[in-house]
Amino acid sequence: MHRRAATEVSFSFDVGNGPVEMVVRSPTPLNDDQWHRVTAERNVKQASLQVDRLPQQVRKAPTEGHTRLELYSQLFVDKGGQAFCARCCPKRSWEIVLHPSGSSVLHGGLAGGAGGQQGFLGCIRSLRMNGVTLDLEERAKVTSGFKSGCSGHCTSYGANCENGGKCIEKYHGYSCDCSNTAYDGTFCNKDVGAFFEEGMWLRYNFQAPGIGARDSGSRPENSPDPQNGAPDLAGEEIRFSFSTTKAPCILLYVSSFTTDFLAALVKPTGSLQIRYQLGGTREPYNIDVDHRSMANGQPHSVNITRRERTVTLKLDHYPSVSYHLPSSSDTLFNSPKSLFLGKVIETGNIDQEIHKYNTPGFTGCLSRVQFNQIAPLKAALRQTNASAHVHVQGELVESNCGASPLTLSPMSSATDPWHLDHLDSASADFPYNPGQGQAIRNGVNRNSAIIGGVIAVVIFTILCTLVFLIRYMFRHKGTYHTNEAKGAESAESADAAIMNNDPNFTETIDESKKEWLI
Repeated sequence: MHRRAATEVSFSFDVGNGPVEMVVRSPTPLNDDQWHRVTAERNVKQASLQVDRLPQQVRKAPTEGHTRLELYSQLFVDKGGQAFCARCCPKRSWEIVLHPSGSSVLHGGLAGGAGGQQGFLGCIRSLRMNGVTLDLEERAKVTSGFKSGCSGHCTSYGANCENGGKCIEKYHGYSCDCSNTAYDGTFCNKDVGAFFEEGMWLRYNFQAPGIGARDSGSRPENSPDPQNGAPDLAGEEIRFSFSTTKAPCILLYVSSFTTDFLAALVKPTGSLQIRYQLGGTREPYNIDVDHRSMANGQPHSVNITRRERTVTLKLDHYPSVSYHLPSSSDTLFNSPKSLFLGKVIETGNIDQEIHKYNTPGFTGCLSRVQFNQIAPLKAALRQTNASAHVHVQGELVESNCGASPLTLSPMSSATDPWHLDHLDSASADFPYNPGQGQAIRNGVNRNSAIIGGVIAVVIFTILCTLVFLIRYMFRHKGTYHTNEAKGAESAESADAAIMNNDPNFTETIDESKKEWLI
């Protein structure tokens, strides 16, 4: 029993009538870092294999031939011949819980296997054979490459994969899978964005590439393909960032093979508008965001989440706001066709407001665009599995113009200088620190305070040094030294002053006044 591919588990045996293989295929990958239960059984009547709650695969035994499975070798766990083993006798039923961490409780993995098989890397627990639970932990203590407890690298470091990135276990570490995100980089934290010039547009087709061209002669152009088209959507999760200085323009538009559509656009006033048309109503449902002008050249982040008739919108650092579609509106977005960025180039009838705002097109930056599990902008700039779905008109140049988060924090209408009409708007009490993800009281950023303190110390040191130098340079200014004898002011003459001040000088004079007779 082994995992043949990311979505397949195989159970094979041979009782003497030839090899038999049973395969269960999962619609989603099994190497998702989650626990999966595998149950395999073989008896004289049939063999069966089941994975989790997927449909059970059953193979009836032949009416003639061998029925007993004679096994007198050892039981190998992980792969034949190169993992730990136990004595084995004829068995008929197996039950095992697997926790594949990428490519018990027991955790282990070896680099290779017999016959070119890839070794299992992950966790195994609750291995039961014919109702008997095998002690895997005891065998792991005497086998290299295995350890009890299921603490892989992703258990400790999986949180490093940001923005929905998936942690993948490796033999000597881990990696982050960013394929289903709109981000790039080692930890899925690098924005993928591009600058759109006037007239440029990007289209992502939900339909499999090549289907429309091949079947265009047998199916109307605006009719869905039931086999290769995208399924109806009961909800969407849309995230993107943009910056522009021109309005009006279309930011994002999702068309369908029916009259359903959704759009995010900037109106002539610069305000943001979300338009939903899901059928059941004559006019689209509009969500107008009049906090401030969005065409101010700053990056703005938009998150739109719909669950049936409930739409939740989060703009920049403002609190999330929920809206409810009319009760007469449908709950499904029927037959999605294409997603457009920058401009709508679509055949058939288009909403008049969309048509009016569609010229000349979006000019500015779009980044981290994601629609459910689809990242159309990333697919255009990176070679991914979805790149064949993308068509670009014009030269799309990658740019990090949307990488910087919005620096202006929400303010109340009373203190917001951009709030011209003084309408009430959702605001935060304290400035937002995008690096720490929490409010900072009194509007003081810790990093800014540290930098300011360092600058103040440097300035104070320079001033003290200047004062010291000035005092040293001018300490003799305005003074001079003379050898004038003290008491010169009260003496009758200069000689008298000298004699009063220096007694030795008097003796010299007396000696000079003596007369000698020769």
